[in-house]
Amino acid sequence: MLELSARFLLPSGSSAVLRVAVVGSGPSGCYTAQSLVQRDPDVHVDVLDRLPCPYGLVRYGVAPDHEKIKSLQGSLASVLEHERVRFLGGVRVGGPGGLPAERLRELYHAVVYCVGAATDRRLGIPGEELAGSVSATDFVAWYSAHPDAPDADFLRGVRSAVVIGVGNVAVDVARMLVRGAAELNPTDIPQAALDTLTASGISDVHMVGRRGPAQARFTTKELRELDALPGTEVTVRKDELALDPTDPGTLPGVQRRNLEVLREWAARPPVRAGRRIGLRFFLRPVELLADGGRVGAVRFEHTAPDGQGGVTGTGRYEDVPAQLVLRSVGYRGVPLDGLPFDRASGTVPHEAGRIVRDGVPCPGEYVAGWIKRGPTGVIGTNRPCAKETAASLLADAPALLRGEVPEDPVPALRAAGLEPVTWAGWQSIQRAEADLGARLGRSVVKLADWDALRAAARSA
Repeated sequence: MLELSARFLLPSGSSAVLRVAVVGSGPSGCYTAQSLVQRDPDVHVDVLDRLPCPYGLVRYGVAPDHEKIKSLQGSLASVLEHERVRFLGGVRVGGPGGLPAERLRELYHAVVYCVGAATDRRLGIPGEELAGSVSATDFVAWYSAHPDAPDADFLRGVRSAVVIGVGNVAVDVARMLVRGAAELNPTDIPQAALDTLTASGISDVHMVGRRGPAQARFTTKELRELDALPGTEVTVRKDELALDPTDPGTLPGVQRRNLEVLREWAARPPVRAGRRIGLRFFLRPVELLADGGRVGAVRFEHTAPDGQGGVTGTGRYEDVPAQLVLRSVGYRGVPLDGLPFDRASGTVPHEAGRIVRDGVPCPGEYVAGWIKRGPTGVIGTNRPCAKETAASLLADAPALLRGEVPEDPVPALRAAGLEPVTWAGWQSIQRAEADLGARLGRSVVKLADWDALRAAARSA
């Protein structure tokens, strides 16, 4: 339940409606809206998203077989259904065809940008642009039915794949590469992705980290899921575990449990299985090798601990055959037209959530989530981040209310060539996805292209 706290007062002691736009409907955007309406009964929030569907990475970044995490959509929906919160999808801010940030600022007393980190970090090695070299971000977007996702042709003819990275996203994509139809059919994965994955000839997946197992970023729960995949053998090399000098007794709980699991797996005898996932450590990618114009192998340099928490090259190399390389080495924020941007950190400069321009905080413009602090933490980390930004905004409210804004900005959005998708439009998309699933003999099946989403939303 949303709890209301003290309302702010204008200098005269009278109250007025504070109209706020939150750009982005993922967890950080929803938690920001929630914090604002919890703290003050005179705040009205429009949550804008360039997509016609809400929830951000909870819809488009969580693997389809992770139903428990996906169920978070229910609590986010309760925020967007609040009487003083309104969802407006299909509203692009900045960029070609989008509403300029300056114009958006004229329509609301305050704007909070919760746009996340929309791209991936690069490896910066030769061959990275070869066909078959794909970001894990793009691969996740494809099996999550993101309408901007690339075509799945990168799976054609792939027998061996390399996933570079040892975080939870790397575990997700490695697991999805070997999932069978029986496990994926009950999920909401789009039909085209289901057909492509179940028909793929991938037999070997290598998940590789440049440092040791004690520095891996996956959680133990995610790690153990690999060992529960039907018809799949998970392997770990004892010699690579032995290279890590870390005393398990000095590690935090998650890393200590991870190391215990990996050592358990390394001690097991080999088994016969149709597919294999190999976890490798102390290997640094130095080049993607071409074969007929596309990736044919990854050249790694063996590394060793440097005694300071990092690694150093050994001058020994190993080539791992692969027709698909998925880089999973982190997300990165991208500049938004009209806003300052720190390219070194991939974030918008701020002080307690207030956007900073030329060294000066700008009341009325705010950030929350990954674009504020960088791609760190878990979903719940967005709560305190959003609360800090909401507190700054509400502290600025008496001054912000002196500005004149329209009572309803939707006519201005339409005049700018935008057609907002309302909550009713989103509910219509949900019905269309349920109908599609019924026709395919499945449960809910996501719509995966812009035209289908727009048509479903219009049917509301």
